[in-house]
This record gives sequence, C-alpha cells and structure tokens, in this order.
Amino acid sequence: MRALFVLPLLAASAFALPTAPAWALGVDSAPITAENASQAAIERLAGRLARLEEDGLDPSHYGVPAADLAASDPGRFRAETVRAAQLALSDLLLGRVNGLRGRVDLRRDIASVPVAAWMAELAAAAEPVQVIDRAADLPPDARAIKALLAQYRAGAAAGGWPRITGDLRRTLEPGDVDAARVPQLRARLASSDAALAGTDLSNPSYDLPLQEAVRRFQAAEGLEADARVGAITWTTLNQPIETKVTQLRVALDMRRAQPAPSAERRIEVNIPQFRLQLVEGNRALLDMAVIVGRRDRQTPMLNVRMTSVQFNPQWGVPERNAREDLLPRFQRNPAAMQAGGFRLYQRIDGETVEVDPTTVDFSAYNRNNFPYYIRQDAGDRNALGHIKFVMPNNDAIYMHDTPDRHLFTRGQRAFSSGCIRLERPMELLSAALSGTSWDRAQVDRVLASRATRSAPLARSIPVRLHYTTVIVDGGRVIMRPDIYGLDADYARALDRATSQRVASAEGGATRRAGAR
Repeated sequence: MRALFVLPLLAASAFALPTAPAWALGVDSAPITAENASQAAIERLAGRLARLEEDGLDPSHYGVPAADLAASDPGRFRAETVRAAQLALSDLLLGRVNGLRGRVDLRRDIASVPVAAWMAELAAAAEPVQVIDRAADLPPDARAIKALLAQYRAGAAAGGWPRITGDLRRTLEPGDVDAARVPQLRARLASSDAALAGTDLSNPSYDLPLQEAVRRFQAAEGLEADARVGAITWTTLNQPIETKVTQLRVALDMRRAQPAPSAERRIEVNIPQFRLQLVEGNRALLDMAVIVGRRDRQTPMLNVRMTSVQFNPQWGVPERNAREDLLPRFQRNPAAMQAGGFRLYQRIDGETVEVDPTTVDFSAYNRNNFPYYIRQDAGDRNALGHIKFVMPNNDAIYMHDTPDRHLFTRGQRAFSSGCIRLERPMELLSAALSGTSWDRAQVDRVLASRATRSAPLARSIPVRLHYTTVIVDGGRVIMRPDIYGLDADYARALDRATSQRVASAEGGATRRAGAR
C-alpha cells in the first residue's frame, strides 16, 4: 500500500529561491535543450504552454517565451520553452499548492510520482507536447473537469451570466407575476439552460416552464428543488461564473499526485457536499446526508479515528453555545429550558453546584458575562439525540444523532456548531459495532433504559473530514458551493507568482520561496 503524505505548512522564509531548478541544468550547468525535438515541435510546445489555463494553471507563472522569439533567437527560444515546460510539468505532476493552514485533508503521494523519469522523457521526446498532455490528464476525472472548465471559461470570456437586480429579499412563489424580476430570472437561466433558449424572455409570469428550469437549477446547485426563489436561490443565481472557474481550477490541482484509496474500511465526510460515506476501497457501503457547521462555526478538517459509541449521551454545552445560543432562550423562558432537560451549574468555593434556573435573573447577563455551565440530560429532546460517535480530537468534534430531523430535507445543511449530525445514525451504528458482542436487541434495550452507556469498537475506524466542492460521479461533474471560502483560499495560493514546489533531479521535491 502506498504511503500517504500530509503536506505541512512551511514558512515563506524557510527556503531560498534558486535561480533555476536543479533538473533544468545539465552536467555543464547548461540548459537542457530537448535535442530530439525539432524547432517546429518546440514551437508547438510553447503554444501548448501558453494554454495552460486549460489545466487550471496560469501560463504567466512559467516564463513561456513570446512566439516572435522563435525567429529572432531560436536557441534562446528553445531553452526558455524547455525550462517553462519543466516547471509546468512539475506542477502538473505534483500540484502547485503544497499545503494550507488547517487543511489536513489535502493529501499528495509524492513518492509515487516518478518525476525524474517524466523529466527525462520530456528532454528526450521528439514531440514534448505529448508529455505535457499526458501529465495534464493524470489526475482522476481530469478530462471531465477540464471539459466543464473550458465551458465556463468560454462563458466568462463572453461576459458571464446576466445579473438579477431588484428586491431580492422577497421570495418569488410559483404563479407570481413580477415584471421586474421574472424576465431577469428568465434571461439568467436561459444563459445556462438550453430548454429556455428561444423562449419569450419578457414574459413576467412565473409559469410552469420557468418553475421547472428553477427546479433544475436548484437541484444542480444542491438546493431544495421547490421552485421557490428565496434569498439563497437569488444569491446562487447571482454567483459570478468566475467562481465556478475558480472551483474547477482548484479541483484539478487538489487531485494531482492524489494517493491511492486505502483498502481499509473508513468514513469520509465531504463538508460542502453535506454527505457521509462508509467506504471500502472504491466502494461505498453506506451513504447518507449530514449536517455540518455553519460558516461562523465551521467544521474543521480532520483525520481521526472513531473509537467508541455512546448511548443516551448527555450534552455538556460548549461555552460559546451556552453564551450565544442558550442564554437568550433562558432569558425568554427558564422554566421551559428546565423542562427541556437543561441544567444550570456554577462554581462556588471550588465546587460545582447546580442552580435552579427559575431563581436566576438572566437579564443581568450577556454573552460576555455568563458565569454558568449548562448540561442537557439524555432524552428525546437532547441535542445529540440518542447516539454519539466518539472520535478523539483537539477540536471536540464528534458525530451524533439529532432530534431536528426536518433539517435533512434542506439542500444546504450548514446548521450545526461544528459537529456532524447524521441522517441515519442507526445504520452507521450497525457498521461501527460490527465484530463486537452488541446486537440490535441489546442496543434497543440500552436506548430504552435512557441510561448513558459507552461501547468501544472492536476496531477503530478512520474518519476523514474533507472539503471537496467538485465531485465527479459516473463522468458527471457535480459542483457544490464553497460554503467556507476554502476554495477561494486555495485559489489565492494557486495564483501566487512562484510555485511552492519544483522537482529535483532525483525526483524528490524542493520548495521555492512563497510556500505557505
């Protein structure tokens, strides 16, 4: 099994910028000139490098020489083209972005990529363009992603999608007549939905054909496909086409030097897709919807292991939740909170003492001044539901059941304070307890008892919380919103003037200044 490498964050000052990568120099410190390639082949290579945006890269980063240099100084043109090709080949093979703070989900198997062999092939090729093309298509699903990238880039060059203006706070309901917004909605969807092409875009009625187009758009964007155009749908409709281009460029770079999937049974949670899969090899054994942290309380990326499950868990409310979420509810109705199983505690003379919430003047407190601790008893109304899946980590993140089942019908499900709420916890429980003495009858008895009890797993299960907004399923590219802005962060690193990594002559990797 191939080794997996999580690429660490490196300070920009950790490495000096070399004047040229080691593999770009021959034994006499003269540039390699790809002697087997004709001048015409070198010109074709330069033309291909000038189109690196097809692969999500910026050609200006690689020093591709201007075409007219081929006639005025063919030797220099050849040397600069080959050096640009070597730099580009390194990024195509290994990925341009080396690592980002907090992104432990970004993985590359550098050792599996025979960089030196690729560089030797590039130097010896009669048609070096073919080497670049093969490297560009190496990442999983690269061709499908690149095809969609080309479509969106063409759309951006043509001016992008029409923007909708007006009062976008009001929800547009099926059957409404709106002379201001409906024609704009038609024009926006006609730019990306062939079914509306050639129709009367001035029609102000929100009729059935337009409703179906909205449903298709909502489904494609992972929204509730209810044909109601509210704030989220309006915002998504007005998303610039360049945002899609950025996501696809990031998706290509993230997939470079991607490690082979582990054969071990594991849990994968894709945060922006709001889905959990129990996977073995390339086969999904279980697939369910999840609820993840909202933007102001993001679920962190993690590589951890699930070690146990807890039945009928109590909820020790985190301080932030207590101050920001529960304090206002105690202020409105402390008796109702008490009836919901919430208990109030305070430290007095070094001891934790329970306090009757109906005796507290909560109006005297605010989010910056709240001296109490809160715990919720196990039960049907407990925020963790009836099952908690424990996976030790420094962020106090776990997966759990939830009483708020209605939220799983939503398309975008970023509602939690960071932990993962499960659509079908009993199915995950069955898989997690495989190999233990627990059976369904015993589980049901413990749950019915309302007693809090833990059960260790026979074998811990790897859990990976990752952030992948571009998914390819059966050749079809599915895109989900960049809910935390992490693709935008990645794109900024992708567009830095200097690559984070250049290949060494031995096929390893050295860093260039600018790695962060």
